[in-house]
Amino acid sequence: MSKTTAKKTELYGKQKAAILLITLGPEHSAKIFQHLSDEEIEEMTLEIANVKKVDPLVKEEILEEFYEMCVAQEYISEGGIGYAKDILEKSLGKDKAFEVINRLTASLQVKPFDFARKADASQLVNFIQNEHPQTIALILSYLEPTKSGQVLSSLSQEKQSEVAKRIATMDRTYPEVIKEVELVLEKKLSNIVTQDYTKAGGVGSVVEILNSVDRGTEKYIIENLELTDPELAEEIKKRMFVFEDIINLDSTAIQRFIREIENQELTIALKGATSEVSDLIFSNMSKRMAEMIREDMDFMGPVRLRDVEEAQQNIVNTIRRLEEAGEIVISRGGGDEIIV
Repeated sequence: MSKTTAKKTELYGKQKAAILLITLGPEHSAKIFQHLSDEEIEEMTLEIANVKKVDPLVKEEILEEFYEMCVAQEYISEGGIGYAKDILEKSLGKDKAFEVINRLTASLQVKPFDFARKADASQLVNFIQNEHPQTIALILSYLEPTKSGQVLSSLSQEKQSEVAKRIATMDRTYPEVIKEVELVLEKKLSNIVTQDYTKAGGVGSVVEILNSVDRGTEKYIIENLELTDPELAEEIKKRMFVFEDIINLDSTAIQRFIREIENQELTIALKGATSEVSDLIFSNMSKRMAEMIREDMDFMGPVRLRDVEEAQQNIVNTIRRLEEAGEIVISRGGGDEIIV
């Protein structure tokens, strides 16, 4: 059946989304696109391009479905899926409520510890500081890195490194375990947790959190991990400051690390750098040096990605070494990086 006569129930998800965006109009659709990944934008653009004509009744049904899901989502945010189900049954009837909830839970992952994301960091510290480090690690893994960093900084020093280690080594947690922790903490959360293993934590998670804490807390945790788990500490340190973060350095720091790097290594590193990073580095060296490196880059031709990554990592290691020596400053969270 063609799109012009297809009923809403015969359309798949992306087709419905495309029709919804068309119905909402360019202005509202553009705002929605701002929240999509490049791949999603490409997929939706293709779907929209394939829509030739849509029955007005289909448009109306899709708008109604979208509205119902938005309302249900709001109820879930207020009091969980059980609360949403009760309210929807009263307003839409049992069968319709069941249909809406099923559509939502098929695509919606209600994240555990929603109360923690809404709570103030200081309140959260008071609430969880006496919990087991594994419990604290589990909760912090589901928070945004900035809030997790604030909480981690406020914990006692003996717990900081232990919690950080547990976040880094955490991979997948049984839904039953998450439910049990939620019940122990006596907080209202969703009654439904996705039946798949829920991924949280890992080295990437702890790196994001440590990038949000003050330098003192980070230094203490890393030094402690170097004693208890050297391999983990090294993996975390490698990812604490990546090459692209150079754009966050000031001119003094950039000029300082440039003096430590061989021109050949800098040339290779810049072959794989973004234009933003490259332009910033070139703007912090002499015109003669910039021209020479640009010429070397052109003359060098293609370079293996492995060599580029190695050169960039060496530059990152140099930046870290200069920071540890107090010769440059990397801006961090925590609010105490005051330069005088």
